[in-house]
Amino acid sequence: MGTDLEIILPEEIPVMTLPQVAFFPQALLPLHIFEPRYREMLKEVLATNRLMAVAGMDQRPGRGPEAPFRVAGIGIIRACQGNDDGTSNLLVQGLCRAAVEGIVTEEPYRKIRIRALASDPGADAAANERSREELARLLRLKQRLSAAPEGKMAAFLKTVDDPETFVDIAAFSLCDNPAVKQKLLETLDVHRRLELFAGQLRSEIAGLRIQRQLQGGISDDKIGEN
Repeated sequence: MGTDLEIILPEEIPVMTLPQVAFFPQALLPLHIFEPRYREMLKEVLATNRLMAVAGMDQRPGRGPEAPFRVAGIGIIRACQGNDDGTSNLLVQGLCRAAVEGIVTEEPYRKIRIRALASDPGADAAANERSREELARLLRLKQRLSAAPEGKMAAFLKTVDDPETFVDIAAFSLCDNPAVKQKLLETLDVHRRLELFAGQLRSEIAGLRIQRQLQGGISDDKIGEN
């Protein structure tokens, strides 16, 4: 089926269902393939279009075994290194979101029926740019309060101007809460996605400030906001 995302997706696609994983467009996900079912899946994927889905595992009570969340990430295998023991190391790049509309088969590995999902800006370009700048500020502030060195991802994000790309890569790499991460994946309104992540960061920052005060750390007025 054709999509507005300038890629062609099949209606059915192999999937890995993994706990505490939300796979976003543009993200780079390293995977180690060792289970027999996923080795079989990899053979087909590499022999065809190199496309696969990665779905988070819905582990809430009442869900079935390895139940996937309703929105997954579709990716393309960019690199594959086979090992002597039959395992493989992959690097999968996210392409788009997709609705999981059903499980087609479980044997020899799981395939799902999908429908590509496109984002909506949710606001004008200026508003989304302001939200991107605020999100970047909050990420910097959290990093300072955590007393963590600036990592490669934080440095890379300084080069990303597009609000949707920024929030997706930041969520994949820097959001620590798996439930929030999945909600961000499921949120198609870009402005709402930016605001949701910003709200989560404000909550985390408040907790970090309390922690620092209890530990006798640096007072807030000595921590730069920018």
